[in-house]
Amino acid sequence: MLVFHKERLAFLAVPKTGTTAYHSALARRADIVVSHPSGLKHASVYRYSRFFRPMFNKVGGAEMELLAVMREPVSWLGSWYRYRQRDDLRETERSTQGMSFDDFVLAYVKGSRPAFADVGSQASFLKTHPSGTAITHLFRYEELPRLNRFLEERIGVEIILKRKNVSPEMDLFLSPEVERIYRKKCSEEFRLYEGIA
Repeated sequence: MLVFHKERLAFLAVPKTGTTAYHSALARRADIVVSHPSGLKHASVYRYSRFFRPMFNKVGGAEMELLAVMREPVSWLGSWYRYRQRDDLRETERSTQGMSFDDFVLAYVKGSRPAFADVGSQASFLKTHPSGTAITHLFRYEELPRLNRFLEERIGVEIILKRKNVSPEMDLFLSPEVERIYRKKCSEEFRLYEGIA
């Protein structure tokens, strides 16, 4: 998470949406950089509202606007699948080596996910907190130039990104039947993504 106090903007880090590259590019400009532990770096709207919002309200009464990036849901799961193909995960319960993308997605849509498919949910991450804390600015991962223009205007710096924390390249195939199941069982993900203006 990056916080720009003067601009009243907190950039939440949804996993697998390119936020590590933004952290690298903007860390020197941000007033607060939360990079560790992972549970705080990737604080969801719920965690932000519970832990960070009270702190900002107590120190100067600052109400932040929240910014986040969402990736197309099939692409997002594809990135997790590829990320967990890494050799350093071989022989662990989180590895996806030796399984098809179809099998990974079918494991993801189960009620109780195995460790390799337990990667969270973008819709849950971005869900409005009961207090009313919500994402103010939501951008598609597939349209990062729009986000760059927004940030350049809002915080007054040129955005120069370098690829960071990139999943291994590979061709992915998701069968139409498995995609249909995913879209049905995780319809909130697709509804949220398709509703981004």
